[in-house]
Amino acid sequence: MHPFEVLADPVRRRIVEVLASGERASGEVVAIVGPEFGISQPAVSRQLRVLRDGGFARVRVAGQRRIYRLDPEPLREVDAWLAHYRGFWERAMDDLAAEIERGDRERRRRG
Repeated sequence: MHPFEVLADPVRRRIVEVLASGERASGEVVAIVGPEFGISQPAVSRQLRVLRDGGFARVRVAGQRRIYRLDPEPLREVDAWLAHYRGFWERAMDDLAAEIERGDRERRRRG
């Protein structure tokens, strides 16, 4: 599955956010994400499996628990793709900052 397909789902994006703060047992992920989206443990587990299969998450077994952690490599792929477009945003933000500064100077001059 392409990284953008994996990240297209808001539940999976939220799980990525949760895992970005560090390793979590699957039960912890369910306790956080399940109530936020009103979904069951099996539904969260399915999303964790998609993240794992898509390369976004790694899992290790610790006794009866499955511990998940974020694998940043697919995020690097997304970032590399976005790098081309980042220039558009940066130019627009620079233009906006210049316009705000120009307006501030004009108000000070008048006031």
